[in-house]
Amino acid sequence: MTEETPGFDEKPDVPSGATADDAAETAAPSEKEGPAAPAGDAEKTAGLTAELDQARSALAERTADLQRLQAEYQNYRRRVERDRVTVKEIATATLLSELLPVLDDIGRARDHGELVGGFKSVAESLETAVAKMGLQQFGKEGEPFDPTIHEALMHSYAPDVTETTCVAVLQPGYRIGERTIRPARVAVAEPQPGAGPAAKEGDESDGGEETGGREADGEESGGPDKG
Repeated sequence: MTEETPGFDEKPDVPSGATADDAAETAAPSEKEGPAAPAGDAEKTAGLTAELDQARSALAERTADLQRLQAEYQNYRRRVERDRVTVKEIATATLLSELLPVLDDIGRARDHGELVGGFKSVAESLETAVAKMGLQQFGKEGEPFDPTIHEALMHSYAPDVTETTCVAVLQPGYRIGERTIRPARVAVAEPQPGAGPAAKEGDESDGGEETGGREADGEESGGPDKG
């Protein structure tokens, strides 16, 4: 048996006739393989960068989709709220339209002094309730005629008006906010055709006659004084 000599490291076999340089290359192979590592790291970094770019692109697309969905949802909520308010106004106007004849009867009873006792209490409660629902009454005598809120049932001429005027309210009008439920039904009067100029000419002629009369009286009264 061959005994190993302690204290000596085993060296690789070197072919006979090899030079010292060949032995050094054989003894240190790791030094040749070292430079290959940075190339692999660069490829790995490039791959990670590409994956990161794809992730960022996907995130941007998902963010844009989320923003678009959020905008559509907000528009939907506003449209639903607007429709809900419109439906409520229409339903309220329909209900109050059915109560207008009752309110007309209450108004006529009040004008004739018949709104007394328990009937008066019930009538006032009903008027308070419809007022809370937004019902407003309009139409007064003496206000200018407006075809958008007035309905003329009677027409006449009057010398004491300068424009088309409501001279009598036959039925009051009602509105809810800006929505007119029923126009005020009125009797209107217009200025008489040619009344203004004729009256002016009459005033001038009357003034001239009075002046002439005064001048004649002065002449008559001045006669005896001169004599």
